[in-house]
Amino acid sequence: MNATAASLLDALPQTQCTRCGYPDCEGYARAMAAHEADINQCPPGGAEGVRRLAALTGRPVRAIDPRFGTEGPRALAVIDEAWCIGCTLCLDACPTDAIVGIHKRMHTVIDDHCTGCELCIPVCPVDCISLEEVTPGRSGWQAWSQVQADHARARFRVHAERKTHRGPVEAVAPATQSDAPAASDRKRATIEAVLARARAAAAARDAGP
Repeated sequence: MNATAASLLDALPQTQCTRCGYPDCEGYARAMAAHEADINQCPPGGAEGVRRLAALTGRPVRAIDPRFGTEGPRALAVIDEAWCIGCTLCLDACPTDAIVGIHKRMHTVIDDHCTGCELCIPVCPVDCISLEEVTPGRSGWQAWSQVQADHARARFRVHAERKTHRGPVEAVAPATQSDAPAASDRKRATIEAVLARARAAAAARDAGP
C-alpha cells in the first residue's frame, strides 16, 4: 500500500513539534511516504496516531519509538510574567503564533492556539516558560481533536508564510565603519541590562517571601 504524503499529513495532529525528527508535520509525512521514516515517530499522536498511519500505509502497528519521546497528556505553555524580559525569541519559535508580545514587554500565551510543542522553552534566555498539563488522564488523540489539528495546521501555514516573506521588510541596514562602535556599545549595554534584570529576578525568587 502506497499512502500519499497528503493523506499521511491529514492523519497527523499538526502540533509541528519536530519531535519526529523533521522540521514540521509535512516533512514527516513526506518521509513516511518515501519510506524514509517509520510510522511510530509522533508522540503527540500517540498510539491512536500510529494506528491511523498503519491503516494508511499497511505497516504493522508498533509502540512509539522512545527515541522520539513518549505519549503523554496535552500541555500548554505558560509564561511567568515576572521573569519575562520581552526578548521576542519565543515569538519566532512558536509554530502557530500562539505567543503575543513586543520587544522589551511581557509576552503571553493564547491558550486556544498553543499546541504544547515545547519549542518556545529552549529559546527562552531566562527560563520563564513552563508547561502545564491540561488533559490529565488523556493523551494522544484522546487529548486532541480534529478541529484543533485543523486550527493548528492553518495557523502554522500562516506562520510559515510570514517567516518566508518578511526578509527585506525587517532587514536592518549594515552599520558603517563610523557607527559600528556605537552600535556595538548599544548592543553590549542592552545585553548587560537583560542579564542584570535576569539575575535580579533569580535572586528575588531564591530569597523567597
